[in-house]
Amino acid sequence: MPQLQVSNSPFNEGQVELLNRLLPTLTVTQLHWLGGYLSAVALSGAGSAAAGVPAVAVAAGSAAAQTEGPAATPAQPVPAVSAASREVTVLFGSQTGNCQRLAKTLSSKLQEQGYEVTVQAMNAFKPNALKKTENLLLLVSTHGEGEPPDNAKSFHDFLHSKRAPELNHLRFAVLGLGDTSYEYFCQTGKDFDLRLEQLGGQRLAPRVDCDLDYDEPAGQWFRAVGEALAGDGAAAAGLPAALPAAEAAAESSAYDRNHPFRAEVLENLNLNGRGSDRETRHLELSLAGSGLSFEPGDSLGVYPENHPQLVDEIIAALGWNPEENVPLNKKGDTGPLREALLKHYEITVLTKPLLEQAAGLSGNAGLAALLAPERKQELKDYIHGRDLLDLVTDFGPWNTAPAQFVGILRKLPARLYSISSSYNANPEEVHFTVRAVRYEAHGRDRYGVCSVHCAERVQPGDTLPVYIQSNPNFKLPANPDVPVIMIGPGTGVAPFRSFLEEREEQGAEGKTWLFYGDRHFVTDFLYQTDWQRMLKDGVLSKLDVAFSRDTEEKVYVQHRLLQRSAEVFSWLQEGAHVYVCGDEKHMAHDVHAALLTVIEEEGGLSPEAAAAYLENMQLEQRYQRDVY
Repeated sequence: MPQLQVSNSPFNEGQVELLNRLLPTLTVTQLHWLGGYLSAVALSGAGSAAAGVPAVAVAAGSAAAQTEGPAATPAQPVPAVSAASREVTVLFGSQTGNCQRLAKTLSSKLQEQGYEVTVQAMNAFKPNALKKTENLLLLVSTHGEGEPPDNAKSFHDFLHSKRAPELNHLRFAVLGLGDTSYEYFCQTGKDFDLRLEQLGGQRLAPRVDCDLDYDEPAGQWFRAVGEALAGDGAAAAGLPAALPAAEAAAESSAYDRNHPFRAEVLENLNLNGRGSDRETRHLELSLAGSGLSFEPGDSLGVYPENHPQLVDEIIAALGWNPEENVPLNKKGDTGPLREALLKHYEITVLTKPLLEQAAGLSGNAGLAALLAPERKQELKDYIHGRDLLDLVTDFGPWNTAPAQFVGILRKLPARLYSISSSYNANPEEVHFTVRAVRYEAHGRDRYGVCSVHCAERVQPGDTLPVYIQSNPNFKLPANPDVPVIMIGPGTGVAPFRSFLEEREEQGAEGKTWLFYGDRHFVTDFLYQTDWQRMLKDGVLSKLDVAFSRDTEEKVYVQHRLLQRSAEVFSWLQEGAHVYVCGDEKHMAHDVHAALLTVIEEEGGLSPEAAAAYLENMQLEQRYQRDVY
């Protein structure tokens, strides 16, 4: 649990010291009870909900929720909601669909309480409408290096421009989704929260920053917002106390992110040829009996197991008994320490919050010293590329019991992979593509958790815990006759196998064009026989490839786009939808720049007009990206 400070909370030094001693000793049940109790006390004593009360409930309710900066300051009391302000606008910025699903759940909850709710993607919201908006709830994820997701960029840019209006009439609240293993954790949510305050807005409730396991803190934020909107105890009593875990990602099946399905492995094939320095696995799983289905563009969530060697080395370094019982989760289940580290807790990633909690368990003063503010860059350098074994060997001795130690670890998160098959073409099956990650860092061999698990330790007949992650922001056009351009180097080509299988099942008449790239034609041409068959059958109209290591000068997919500039623009003018999947940091930026160049040069447009053209395509969902 993050340590409270005088600088990031409304408490004085004595209170902070007492709370920091008390909170880590409480169970989840005790934290929940305390949050509700404090809210009830404040409501009964004041007669109206102060925005600071839900903040206590949020902070006490979940260690996964974090508040920093402006959100940590006590909010001013929010006046009761008048009849005129029963209207609530809920905006989401979402790359993979999590914030979108949460926004819709929140909207339905508020509608049940009689609010008039408008829910929209941020890029579909007209910014000038802010002048008439009284209650604004923002749910947004952070992408890449602290960047907003695609459908939040235009709204983010508007708010941070000189055109942004004064918002003294506005009441707002922000929920951020992110990953604490990234330096700019929930940065987009923080940006929105601060900017709305600077423009004069008044917080309904403090911002909550959610880590990967977001159900509980999101539910607490729902409650805080609901109570602040209600404005009095009687009205607040009818509002949901928390977001049920399954409701955050509800599916038609009984299986979801919190209740994965054990899918049998039917096939596990290496797609790379002999002599390749890469290993890319194609796995086929059975969904028989699960009730799960999916659409092209959706992802498969896979819960992996950690590498047994790493688990054994950590236990040996700590000198503990691998069979000692420890908590396996927040629900109170227990099991052997080895099982906990193998299947339930993340041990390959270090984060600043983890090191902050670990400092209280270590007898080594060097760890606390590393966390000093002036050593920020040194801490960042240490975290990069290291894992739990590094931490326990570098900063011992550890004055703690195994049960207490695993209590500071984060739940082992699922890995998301673009689905590479059509459900209609392969009923009750799901296929996915994963490239094995192996590298050396800091004197030790390192492994991608899920990729190496699939490559080395999963055989046909074994099972994998999986769920379907729908992605409403990466979907084929509703009209099967619309042209489609797909750009996906490496494993980024996976969803386009699903797209083309689906178009084949539909008997679609629309043209299709695939841009694919990898290192070597002979050894690294993933799904080559599939593309060749689809070309022969007319399912795939055009295929352009770029194998970067087969020529003296490296050629990538963005170069092929520029070489086919006139025809690409012609397809765009015909209404083609463009899809990009793969590496966000380099490839996606380069492809975006290439598309801007194509539009600018072939359309005879200025750089500003070309950017507006592409932005309009995005708004019309004709330009969609699944990047990571």
